[in-house]
Amino acid sequence: MSDHACGSCSSSGSGCSSQDCSPEDMKLKKTLSKIKHKIVVISGKGGVGKSTVATNIAVALSLAGKQVGLLDVDVHGPSVPRLLCLEDQKPHIGHEIIEPISYSKNLWVMSLGFMLPSKEDPVIWRGPVKIGLIKQFVQDVAWGDLDFLIVDCPPGTGDEPLSALQTLGSDAQAIIVTTPQGVAIDDVRRSVNFCKQVGNPILGLVENMSGFVCPDCGSIHNIFNTGGGEALAKETGVKFLGRIPLDPEVGRSGDEGYPIVRVDHEGITGKALNAIIKPILNISETLQENLKMPSVNDLKAKNGMIRIAIPVAGGKLCMHFGHCEQFALLDVDTVTKGVVATNMETPPAHEPGILPRWIADQGVNLVLAGGMGAKAQSLFTDAGVRVVVGAPAESPENVVASYLAGTLVTGQNTCDH
Repeated sequence: MSDHACGSCSSSGSGCSSQDCSPEDMKLKKTLSKIKHKIVVISGKGGVGKSTVATNIAVALSLAGKQVGLLDVDVHGPSVPRLLCLEDQKPHIGHEIIEPISYSKNLWVMSLGFMLPSKEDPVIWRGPVKIGLIKQFVQDVAWGDLDFLIVDCPPGTGDEPLSALQTLGSDAQAIIVTTPQGVAIDDVRRSVNFCKQVGNPILGLVENMSGFVCPDCGSIHNIFNTGGGEALAKETGVKFLGRIPLDPEVGRSGDEGYPIVRVDHEGITGKALNAIIKPILNISETLQENLKMPSVNDLKAKNGMIRIAIPVAGGKLCMHFGHCEQFALLDVDTVTKGVVATNMETPPAHEPGILPRWIADQGVNLVLAGGMGAKAQSLFTDAGVRVVVGAPAESPENVVASYLAGTLVTGQNTCDH
């Protein structure tokens, strides 16, 4: 476990710049470095069922065995506590730390709703106070190591969703929720453009309340029309995750505090939600698959050659990826499994997200590293570069020779914090 302060090398692949970080910034970076995937659920339109979608996504991911946090930043209408039957819970607030409410063994929840003296009390806050709360709920809550943090935002493209995305970072992905009718589509189109302008990727779009599930016959009637969300996704080039019908059981289960994916996962709506969950799960599963030790034949050779990158400091593999002085780039013949060339290259200035892109531009197929955080690993996966962590602090030539011989023994990820 690394003891450097800000965690920036693990969270972004960049070097540690703790001398430039305030204690709050260092705390935030350390918290984010422990979260593999951040997903913000947003919509330009109110009343489209964002909180219900966010809650069911979080519960479904936890049922799939993932470690999940659910953060409700809808300051003026925090509904997640009711949707999970947690209204009477109060978080423990210690010295500079807030303990989230445990919903299950692998799902933790935080909401302003837990802290209000009464359900009838309005929250009359201006923007700066709301922005401060959102940052506090990320950096001061003891989320621990998470596979996913799901953030339920209030409607619109104002302070709260902007602050959430800026706090979580440029790799936080958005799920945009709409209903099928045109009046909602017009507002939600702005949400798509909002994400593109602030630079955060859109994981996909969900069409909620798409058809009414008759409780008597089970057939679906298109009360609000259908297909508007799918058409918007096609128009804007966004992935369409699926449609969820308007189901009386969803309203009933929400009022009673039991998410539909937990109590009726085989029903029409439960199956629709599970279909939406699959591409979200694939994010994590793809990353884990890419972190397994690949053979030379698993890598995409070009003209019979692959390139392996080793972060180096003091002539040996650097145990903290973002602290390296240079990268050793070794070209390997896939037939003879021999190193034919070695070049030492100085990387660009260590800024968030720079190193993964630079490495990919060098034509690298595989990075053998001592320690690397979840965010940097995800960025390499997105760039098509395989990563192996826990490699020993030996010369680049010895590390690659062991890898090619199939004898490379990896240990603990020294920078996964």
